[in-house]
Amino acid sequence: MTMPRSLQEILEHADQLERRFADHEPADVRDAEPLHALRDAVTERAATERRISEAVTNARQAGVSWSAIGGMLGTSGEAARKRYAVSAKTA
Repeated sequence: MTMPRSLQEILEHADQLERRFADHEPADVRDAEPLHALRDAVTERAATERRISEAVTNARQAGVSWSAIGGMLGTSGEAARKRYAVSAKTA
């Protein structure tokens, strides 16, 4: 399985993992705590990605450049644009 790259793929992957963890029966696991921690992290990641996407959309609507957005995200403006442009346009 390859790691998701686009924002939509990340969100879909996180939702898929969240469903898998929710349906998991830990009978075959001696200590389910690590799985619970992982499930919580996946849920938090999905929520964080959604908040970032919304913040990027709001920033773009306010006229913030892709370069400035990329700087805040720790990447280049071009990388930020490639990752978030679709969600920023659909808002």
